[in-house]
Amino acid sequence: MAEAAQGRVQAAVESAVQALERERIRGMQGAMFRCSARCCEDSAASMQQVQRCIERCHAPLAQAQAIVTAELEHFQDRLSRCTLHCNDKAKDALEAGGTEARVRGQLDACLAACGDDHLRLVPAMAKKMKDSLASLQQ
Repeated sequence: MAEAAQGRVQAAVESAVQALERERIRGMQGAMFRCSARCCEDSAASMQQVQRCIERCHAPLAQAQAIVTAELEHFQDRLSRCTLHCNDKAKDALEAGGTEARVRGQLDACLAACGDDHLRLVPAMAKKMKDSLASLQQ
């Protein structure tokens, strides 16, 4: 049961990130490469000027990647804390004399609840990332 919840969460997160990549990131990548190409076409610019120009072109994409990475890390941290809570509850139940089979069932139910709770958070996380990326200047 817990594995199924984990699979659903993973699929939802991957789907959200892929949609974000198609809708926002890919366009930003194209703009970055076109901008960088324009930098290289300036034959009057020094090597350092071209390098700074390319770095400026890359900045919005780097910011976008940092936003997505930070949001995914935050989501993973929350999910990990929930999982640790379930593990602590299971350990406490075993130490209190619970049978292994019963505790395993409680652990599975707790982990499945974590997955289901976090599955409901994916749309809001995706919207937050999309809104953050839309606010970046290109």
